[in-house]
Amino acid sequence: MNEKLTKEEIMAALNERHSPEKQALLSEGRVAIAGLGGLGSNVAYALARIGVGHLHLIDFDVVDITNLNRQQYFMEHLGMYKTDALKSLLLKINPYLDIQTDCVKVTEENIVDLLGDDPIICEAFDRPEAKAMLVNGVLEHFPEKKLVSATGMAGYGSSNTIRTKRLMKNFYLCGDGVTEPEYGNGLMAPRVAICAAHEANMITRLILGEEEI
Repeated sequence: MNEKLTKEEIMAALNERHSPEKQALLSEGRVAIAGLGGLGSNVAYALARIGVGHLHLIDFDVVDITNLNRQQYFMEHLGMYKTDALKSLLLKINPYLDIQTDCVKVTEENIVDLLGDDPIICEAFDRPEAKAMLVNGVLEHFPEKKLVSATGMAGYGSSNTIRTKRLMKNFYLCGDGVTEPEYGNGLMAPRVAICAAHEANMITRLILGEEEI
């Protein structure tokens, strides 16, 4: 079946699964995802599938062969900017989503302009220094925004050590907090996806107005 579904057909299916009341909130949801790798691409897939209506995808990188072990891309995307590749994939799930892309590196200088319109921000970077820069910048400039971050998901250790914690009023952290990539214990699809699912689920709760862990 290659026929394009109508917006009404997709909404009817989402309403059946989630209820019209909750789907209305999800459809109005607006989320920025900073970093479109193992965390961010999986978070974006989950939010697109539940019909979060407005996604802001931010990354400056291109798809590389080493990304394919854990990120939601395919060989045909090698060399493409991740913003373009991921947007094209998400629109295959739901062509009626509002997807904004910024193919740019997030810095202390541009963070205010980039994230000013997004009430919920997902930090999904790989490098600790980039994570710290974004978290500190959001907490400084946008204390009223909801921030969901992640750390500690490398390897293939226990799934049950990955948790979601509320660190501050509007700041949530997912992961085990300790497991960093190292030789023989690098970033792998299953555990990274578990952590990404924690982020996506927390974002869903925030959109639906359920902030307590």
